[in-house]
Amino acid sequence: MSTLDSITTGAQVGAFLPLLTAVVQRPAWSTEVKKVVAVVLALVAGVVTVAASGGWEQFQHGTLTFATLTAVLAASQATYDLVWKPSKVAPAIESVTSPKRPEQAG
Repeated sequence: MSTLDSITTGAQVGAFLPLLTAVVQRPAWSTEVKKVVAVVLALVAGVVTVAASGGWEQFQHGTLTFATLTAVLAASQATYDLVWKPSKVAPAIESVTSPKRPEQAG
């Protein structure tokens, strides 16, 4: 796998990661907690992407691993800020998948 392939794969995963992140996050959480959750999930997704695209041996290639992790993180943050948040898709998923408090259930 080349560096360009690593970046491309990472960007593809990162572009849709905010939709999965929205399933985990809750509207009541602070902005700081949401940022930490998003970054941790992006790093986990990056590790899974590296392993899935090149097997565990791929981690021996530091540049490719770093390129993939960076691409997933950058793409997830960029697409959230530029696409998923303004379109209200990610916030809607977050609201729908959040458990309702007893006083909200109806």
